[in-house]
Amino acid sequence: MKTIHTAAYQRFLLLLVKARKEAGLTQQELSERLGRPQSYVSKFERGERRLDVIEFLEIARSLGGDPHKMLEEIVFVMPTDT
Repeated sequence: MKTIHTAAYQRFLLLLVKARKEAGLTQQELSERLGRPQSYVSKFERGERRLDVIEFLEIARSLGGDPHKMLEEIVFVMPTDT
């Protein structure tokens, strides 16, 4: 199975959406901070576009979040045998 369809990746996406909303930002506002089109944010939030680690760091910083804390939350839903 591709990792984009795993519970851990879906949790990752939910955390990013939650962080954006808690920052009080719309998709458009986040996309402007990132220098990307709004469709970029929409696609990664819906799981249509996979993020790499550099993109994640850029997004986390644009949201004012701590990437370490965000990743810690994902660890709890990851299977221990991977």
